[in-house]
Amino acid sequence: MALRLSFKAAALAALIGSVFFGASMVEAQDAVAPPLPAAAVATPGAPIPYTATVKRRPGRVRPAPTRTLSVGSPLTTTSAAIAAAAPTPVPVTAAPLPAADLEAYVDGVVRSSMARDHIAGVTIAVVQNGQVVLKKGYGVASVTGGRRVDPDKTLFRVGSISKTFTWIALMNEVEAGRIRLDTPVNIYLPEKLQLKDQGKKSPVRLRDLMTHTAGFEDRALGQLFERDARRERSLELYLRQERPNRVREPGVLPAYSNYGVALAGEALANVTGKPFEQLVTEQVIFPAGLTHTTFREDRPWRADLPAPMSPALAADRSDGFRWTPLGFHTEAPEYIGHIAPAGSASSTAGDMARYMTLLLNGGTIDGRTVFSPKTSAAFRTPMYRPAEGAPGWNAGFMDIPLPGGHRGFGHAGATLWFHSNMVMVPDLGLGVFIAVNTDTGVDLPATLPAAIIERFYAPRPEVPVASRMSVAEAKAYGGQFLTTRRSYGGLEGFIDRMIGDASVRAAPDGRLTLTLDGKSSQWTATDKPDVFAPVSGPGLLVFQREEGRVVRFFSPMGFAAFERIGFPHGLGLFMTFAILTGLASIATLIGVVTRDRRESRQTPTQALASLLQITQAVLWLTALAGVGIFASGSRDIAKVFYGWPSGWLLTASACAFVAALLTLATLFMAPVVWRGGRRVDSWTSLRKLGFTCTTLVFLGFAVILSTWGFLEFWNT
Repeated sequence: MALRLSFKAAALAALIGSVFFGASMVEAQDAVAPPLPAAAVATPGAPIPYTATVKRRPGRVRPAPTRTLSVGSPLTTTSAAIAAAAPTPVPVTAAPLPAADLEAYVDGVVRSSMARDHIAGVTIAVVQNGQVVLKKGYGVASVTGGRRVDPDKTLFRVGSISKTFTWIALMNEVEAGRIRLDTPVNIYLPEKLQLKDQGKKSPVRLRDLMTHTAGFEDRALGQLFERDARRERSLELYLRQERPNRVREPGVLPAYSNYGVALAGEALANVTGKPFEQLVTEQVIFPAGLTHTTFREDRPWRADLPAPMSPALAADRSDGFRWTPLGFHTEAPEYIGHIAPAGSASSTAGDMARYMTLLLNGGTIDGRTVFSPKTSAAFRTPMYRPAEGAPGWNAGFMDIPLPGGHRGFGHAGATLWFHSNMVMVPDLGLGVFIAVNTDTGVDLPATLPAAIIERFYAPRPEVPVASRMSVAEAKAYGGQFLTTRRSYGGLEGFIDRMIGDASVRAAPDGRLTLTLDGKSSQWTATDKPDVFAPVSGPGLLVFQREEGRVVRFFSPMGFAAFERIGFPHGLGLFMTFAILTGLASIATLIGVVTRDRRESRQTPTQALASLLQITQAVLWLTALAGVGIFASGSRDIAKVFYGWPSGWLLTASACAFVAALLTLATLFMAPVVWRGGRRVDSWTSLRKLGFTCTTLVFLGFAVILSTWGFLEFWNT
């Protein structure tokens, strides 16, 4: 599942601390079955009722009211539009890939990346026109036993590619008439899981879940992955306990949501009366002939959870690795079964080759129909785009811009230790799957599919196109932006604000420089207003205006929108007040030990105010140090996920909360402090001024931390 935590701001937060702290397939109950006959798996032409369509039918839910969207121009795919969208596979006229040249090229790219990025193992499959062009494994699946990666046997976690299986099963139910995409999802959920209005006018529909526009905030720390199998929960319990807040109306802006996909999976289970793992096996994995694919995990048996992975598949599972200065470190598997529809699948390159062939061939493989041509067209047709030209979602599949103007569909995925990508290009008849088993290997899956297309079908021009825009015009797009894919409160909200920002700057040549996740890229204006193309690579950067002013842009990969933030809400003001607070705190403590006793004359009120401000200084320095210590270890993402909430961060938040309350007390005491007593029994004017300035600095920092959620130590 795609991780949103890059922790690119670790060094930034560490600065605060350093300055002030030092200064699935086939399981036990699902025995391997022969492929089902075509008649048994073909999508029915008319709805087929289940014996019990809904296990626990909830109360009546009112229909969704007509929506008035305030931003964007999302495309809504109707049944008629999908039916008219050429339900048969797109004719392929491109020359087929030369197998020998492809293998030589991929060998060079993969081996170079493995050496540069310290990747233990890679598995890859390339299909075209129904044939496997390349299927290969590189490196090791187990360092201890020296087991090599076998593309037909070695199972890799595929992360969020799991979601595509969920959408196939969901669309099958839509085709059968048992589920409707424009119906509120509450209709299909048990009562305990139904979504509350939370002040929103429109209910969340299944369509909103499929396009990641449900309006949920995104929470992940401490619950998305589990290290201890004993902490695993059922899907139903997880969804009930980890319910995110609804922060905007559905259907308005994209914000990638693992919770939303898991909710759709539970709706499927509730409607069919079958556990999700059984349903996806029966509807997708078995009929597609995926003998080395499973949503189950390698863990001990528990009666309250789905059956674990079969021993045969578990023996072929790749380990996950972390690169350290001492070499590769084998990591314990991360458990994701509690949110299985969003990310628990494991598979091989061989099985993924069959899966891509199925998707490119309109839902049929080996004469068997897994899903209908109409559903196949939906996976290739934009269901939602936030703005014209921006990437969106095709019935749950990513809409992927590629070199040479080609358009693909597919999905990327990531867990703590595995990264993967699956891209299919209908007009080339091409599918590329790649996965790595090491935390440092994120770049290879992200770039290889586009690199293959660029190498063989769309060579990059030697000279970049000159900018169409002047520097003055480009400056209108500059500024700081914040992702919509984040938590909106508490300590996780604070961390997300630190790492979820992006900056856009106007370059001297009229191009834009986008800095996102610690990486910079250049973009040049196109002939369309507010649309920019990359100087190198595929994709579009689309901005949106309100009342003539640029207010947001959309992620080039469609995961989120980035909304402009003003100076009061930016990282610059936060850092300024953090530094001032640290300096003021240090100056306050220095004053305690250096102040001449003859200058310590004071009234009782001034004495109390001094004591309170000294206490605040200690608390603020402790809070800054706690953030710095947390940041210094944040490069270990597993430690952050598994150890959340961090004890250091909780301590820092609690200290800041108390310091903020004491700051309010000293602020109310300021008039009395200035009034003082007799001249010989009162502070000097200079000390009164220092006290007041320090109080105002502390107050300003407290206000910023409050708006960022940092003072909510109880909200993790």
